Amino acid sequence: MRNRFLYRLTRAAIRTYAQLLFKLRVHWRAPLPAGRKLIAANHPSCIDPFVIPLLTKMEISILITGKAFTIPLFSGLLRRCGQIPVVPGSGRDALDEARERLELDETVAIFPEGHISPQEGGHLPARPGAVRLAMLTGAPIVPVGIYYPREKNVRISSRITGGEESDGYWYLTGPYQLTVGEPMYFSGDPDDRQQVAEASVHLMEEIDHLAEESRLRMHRLIPATVSAE
Repeated sequence: MRNRFLYRLTRAAIRTYAQLLFKLRVHWRAPLPAGRKLIAANHPSCIDPFVIPLLTKMEISILITGKAFTIPLFSGLLRRCGQIPVVPGSGRDALDEARERLELDETVAIFPEGHISPQEGGHLPARPGAVRLAMLTGAPIVPVGIYYPREKNVRISSRITGGEESDGYWYLTGPYQLTVGEPMYFSGDPDDRQQVAEASVHLMEEIDHLAEESRLRMHRLIPATVSAE
């Protein structure tokens, strides 16, 4: 169960951080749809799951790598804020939990790449989870394109449960640009691998297009119009 007070307190702290240390800009092509929805974004660094909740006052459940849930103190915060651990081979599948929350008309965020994007640029191929969830629940996918200079990412090692160290790339300060696209609707057979794979490619292409739009806007190559959700 989500501790709503802690969730809102954490989001307020992140918003303050973003206002002070990020030049955060969001461009909306369309407002977020009401009811259940999936927010799907590219994933340049570990900071992205913390920024996504700033897009809306609605509470968001985010699929986050299970490694983050093994870091002392941090893991408790994620669980109490209602985030969903992605642990390959675990008894409880993250997509099942995400599906349950979507069927309760909640908002879920997912990073289709499944891992941090390549630091040299571009993105990883999309995994099928986002499209399958959309097909199973009828929830629209709202694509989001994130851009910031990846050369400013900082590599940080965190010690996880059991003494193992895990490396991650973190973007700590500087301009941060998001472009929120129009909702995308996917219908079909969620068990048809080819159909899901083709739709996943289409989704990732749209996210990549929005990320490029964010890049152009940051460098003032297109108008830097910012509108509220």
